[in-house]
Amino acid sequence: MLYSVITFSLLVSLIRGYAGPGSCSGACNTHDPAVIQRSYDGVYFRFTTGNDISVAKASSLSGPWTNQGSVLPKGSSINLAGNKDLWAPDVHLIGSTYYLYYAVSTFGSQSSAIGLATSSSLDVGTWTDLGATGVASASGKPYNAIDPNLISVGSNYYLTFGSFWDDIYQAPMTSPPTRSVGAAPSNLVYNSTGTHAIEGSYLFAYSGYYYLFFSSGICCNYNTAKPATGSEYKIMLDSNGKSCLSGGGTVVLASHDNIYGPGGQGVFTDSKLGPVLYYHYANTNIGISDSQYQFGWNALTWSDGWPTV
Repeated sequence: MLYSVITFSLLVSLIRGYAGPGSCSGACNTHDPAVIQRSYDGVYFRFTTGNDISVAKASSLSGPWTNQGSVLPKGSSINLAGNKDLWAPDVHLIGSTYYLYYAVSTFGSQSSAIGLATSSSLDVGTWTDLGATGVASASGKPYNAIDPNLISVGSNYYLTFGSFWDDIYQAPMTSPPTRSVGAAPSNLVYNSTGTHAIEGSYLFAYSGYYYLFFSSGICCNYNTAKPATGSEYKIMLDSNGKSCLSGGGTVVLASHDNIYGPGGQGVFTDSKLGPVLYYHYANTNIGISDSQYQFGWNALTWSDGWPTV
């Protein structure tokens, strides 16, 4: 289990409001984005749910983003329903190889598994599917093995994952991180209320601490004819000292103005902007269907050791 984890979500909207997302041009429709800046030329790549992991690239976070195709156009070799409709990518550079984790599942099912593909360049046509990582779930498990996120701690690797059920779990991985070591996953985040609506965890190391971001709330089917209630998707972490195993979590970013349900987030270190929070959201001026979700991002600032947008 990974220790010194901090969770977060800032209830500051009543004081100063939330910053709007950074600008985006070109192919801005996205769901569950994963963003990385290529090491040797600074080009940005964005991977998203759909089209067997859609790929877009740009010269800046603002775009213009251009669609490139799919990571795995033939789907995953994992023998589960949903292996032709891959979800929730997570991408990292490990040594000289890019690792992309993905989820295989169907909506509302606990029959799920996390897979892995690798590439030397991030480009479409260079990805090799390695299939199952050994992190999987089935009916009766306390977790659902989707929404993967890898973090390295020294020479060790951990895969954090989960959605609903008992929320967020973490499994130690081999080195290099192609497989689970087989140890039982540890529970990191649990909210016993309602439908346990927590998912999309992302661990980010900064200045000696590990910050665990996660999405809380319901992601879709918003009634935008009514004001936001706080039950929509929002990005969280905890700065109030409450354990995330006991419903802890401070809001970092929530619905505001024409921005509905920000979530499906990650964080990466931009070569010019420093730490950047990226996510998807519904823009009520555009539409709120899944296919209309937009790419959002904000440079993070830090106050008393806590990130804000």
